[in-house]
Amino acid sequence: MKIKLLVLLIIISLFASTSLFSQDKNWSNSTELSFVNTSGNTEVTTLSAKDKLTYKFSPKIETVLRLAVLYGKSDGIKNSESYSVKLKTSYLISERFYTSLIAGWSKDEFAGIDSKMWVGPALGYKVLTGPKNTLDFEAGVEYVDEKFTDDTKNDYFNGRAFTEYKYAFSDKSNLSQSLEFNYDFENSENYDIASVTAVTTSLSDMLSLKASYNINFVNAPVPTTLKKTDTTLSVSLIINM
Repeated sequence: MKIKLLVLLIIISLFASTSLFSQDKNWSNSTELSFVNTSGNTEVTTLSAKDKLTYKFSPKIETVLRLAVLYGKSDGIKNSESYSVKLKTSYLISERFYTSLIAGWSKDEFAGIDSKMWVGPALGYKVLTGPKNTLDFEAGVEYVDEKFTDDTKNDYFNGRAFTEYKYAFSDKSNLSQSLEFNYDFENSENYDIASVTAVTTSLSDMLSLKASYNINFVNAPVPTTLKKTDTTLSVSLIINM
């Protein structure tokens, strides 16, 4: 019941903010909502909510704020709970080159992370700019501070590489594939890879349907008893403004 109320509050707050965004064309917002609740022989509840808020200060300067929440339980026992916030400000140097400053925070106790914070610069290049094919590549260095659920902690400088490809089947449907690699300069065993494959179809000017498959690989998880690979298959409703 609490999860249903939370979903309702997210939807209400989303539509309440529509009037604010409509007054300023520099703002845009995209919210993903996914909810599953089954009962009977097996009781499963899963809630996923993501939000991407973009503001263009000028044709060359853009800030993107991403929020994500995941909660799940099975037969009354919580089996997933994670939160993340990511802020990225980019400056377009030329038609294809851009530079960014990225900062973020995340928490995922089921993955052993009590708190993770990172900040650092990145340089990006738009390899393909459309209309059917787009391909971006980013590389940067970040300072990372991690606290784990086993009461240990770690801080280090991290090398980050990121690429994202999108192919537009039509004006209403597209396929996207992103890949991110993070590497600890101080410990070669500490690296992770994240892959997101998604197909998105527009239902209307405001609503879209998205099916995605996420793979997260952590080579040296803490505690070491955790599995190295997590996968998530989801279908979400996207509300665009």
